[in-house]
Amino acid sequence: MPDFDSKPDEFVNKLYNTFLTVSFLFFAACSILGFFFADKIMGIIISAGSPELVALASAHFKIMSPVILIGGVIGIYYGLLVTHKQYILPNLSPMILSVVVIIVISLVHNDKSGIALAAATTLGAVCQLAVQFPKIRQIGYRIKPNFDIKNNPQFKNICELLFPAILSSTIGQISIYIDMFFASTLKEGAWTSVVFANRIFQFPVGILVTAFLVPLFPIFSRLAGEGDFDAIKKYFNKGVGVLFFVGLPMLILILLLAQDGISLIFERGAFNANAVVMVSEALCFLSFSILPYVFRDSITRVYYAFNDSKTPFAIAMSSIALKAFLNWLLILKLDMGIAGITLSTSFVTLFNAVFLGLFIHRKIKLDYKSLFLNLGKMLLAGTITLIAGWFICVGFDRLELPKYIFEIIKIITVMVACMGIYTVLNLLFKMDYAKELLDRIVKTGH
Repeated sequence: MPDFDSKPDEFVNKLYNTFLTVSFLFFAACSILGFFFADKIMGIIISAGSPELVALASAHFKIMSPVILIGGVIGIYYGLLVTHKQYILPNLSPMILSVVVIIVISLVHNDKSGIALAAATTLGAVCQLAVQFPKIRQIGYRIKPNFDIKNNPQFKNICELLFPAILSSTIGQISIYIDMFFASTLKEGAWTSVVFANRIFQFPVGILVTAFLVPLFPIFSRLAGEGDFDAIKKYFNKGVGVLFFVGLPMLILILLLAQDGISLIFERGAFNANAVVMVSEALCFLSFSILPYVFRDSITRVYYAFNDSKTPFAIAMSSIALKAFLNWLLILKLDMGIAGITLSTSFVTLFNAVFLGLFIHRKIKLDYKSLFLNLGKMLLAGTITLIAGWFICVGFDRLELPKYIFEIIKIITVMVACMGIYTVLNLLFKMDYAKELLDRIVKTGH
């Protein structure tokens, strides 16, 4: 995939409009079908649920059905912005949806039906699209429907590469439906807790992790085209190493502060102490997927740089059966409840990461030794940080302070202490990432 440094010419605009037109019609059809057949779809997914639950889920699905169309267009704009080396907006736009959801839920205190959450999701998607669209026009793309599909080799090449990638994304939605099916067998509020946990999880991941992932594909694509495999190895290890370095303290802070943070932001009205515990439990087990998540998404971009979207698709396909099995084992057999849903997600993410890492040798032999040696040092530093943070939390829990003041002071203190301990330990282990971070802080101070 080329990088465009100038405004798109007539040929590129025509190809863009052809792809946008076909994609728009496809996703619009999916949205319409989803809206009119919501009852039947939810009846299949939540077969173990009561008629009231199926009706409520159907109402949610109808409200969120436009997200299918909006999300498809957002994905196209996301790719165009990255191709034109506009990295900041694609990094920030996924955060908008989470921010809108958090704001709406914070304002609507007594939404026991979850309708506000569904509406907030749709509104967040609209806002995300609205933020991206002006930049697309500024770059030089104009919307002019084009149905020139036949005798269009460029469009055919794009479809051949993207079709497996689109199916891979669809598989992610199938996993969600599998989770919904098993969540319907649990206590009331289980699925809502998982949704909340996912939204909260995506907030820091979208800001910090995706910020590093977005520029990787154009770099890998250019280097693969030039045949510079050594540079690919260098950038891959550097990028994934930084993501590991950033992702690990995120995991630690979630494990230590999930309940306090969720209580501070959400505990009001129908969102009671029990809801805080349920969402915290789901979030903590989901947080274990952070490290395999960043590795999986990084190495997937290496596959795409070599025009291989079939291998990620095949691995994602095989994970569907694993997801269903793990949900059955963890939820129905081991009775882990909500935790079983998000823990199975973490295991599936790890499965995808491992096999993507193993099969990439057919394209390029990456230098895993140095990468995972550094990860081992980070894990040691992270373990010590987690233990120290736990003792700080125990000390705070013995204090008697007003609820909100206590939570704010505890969160700030634990965050500062953990980040300091983690950074110092990595400096002692002579980790380049920590040294670069310290140098940046010193330069900013001057």
